[in-house]
Amino acid sequence: MNPFKRFTGTVAPLDRSNVDTDAIIPKQFLKSIKRTGFGPNLFDEWRYLDRGEPGVECSNRPLNPEFVLNAPRYQGAQILLTRDNFGCGSSREHAPWALDDYGFRVIIAPGFADIFFNNCFKNGLLPIVLSTEIVDRLFQQAAGERALELTVDLQAQSIILPNGEGIGFEVGEFRKHCLLNGLDDIELTLQHVDAIKSYEAARQQQAPWLFS
Repeated sequence: MNPFKRFTGTVAPLDRSNVDTDAIIPKQFLKSIKRTGFGPNLFDEWRYLDRGEPGVECSNRPLNPEFVLNAPRYQGAQILLTRDNFGCGSSREHAPWALDDYGFRVIIAPGFADIFFNNCFKNGLLPIVLSTEIVDRLFQQAAGERALELTVDLQAQSIILPNGEGIGFEVGEFRKHCLLNGLDDIELTLQHVDAIKSYEAARQQQAPWLFS
């Protein structure tokens, strides 16, 4: 998992509440567990005018001109601004995989579904909970003449607006440590590889029949 670094990115405003994981990545794309290749099918039923199927080249599909991610000003956006209860529905981990593969690093909302929220941290995404009032203000700024750019500083736990104003956010110390250092569950386990090997060697001496 890549370490999370301070960055400045464009905000894509998805003005919808209760966006479920089937909208984020539809069920027909769940056959792969490679974690990559899902970006072109992110929000598939909203981005395209036809029905997407696995293995179909998306570059030739008709785009929905009214969907936010298809607007030229939001191309390359790394920050998704959305409404309450984002990521509800099924617990599919493919949802954060698709968001990450598309290029998003941060999702800002007044609230998230619990399982999706946890899965984001495990896959290098930073979900930020802000008040409805602040989210409303960011939506207003994102609708301005120019696309809104924000700087996200995880170390300082701050979102910096173009005028220099900082908006603080909460994140648990353990999750913050993992994101800053690029540690997923496997990489956390591998930090204890010597202790694991010592335990396995001792266990093999104590109960050799388990290893035959």
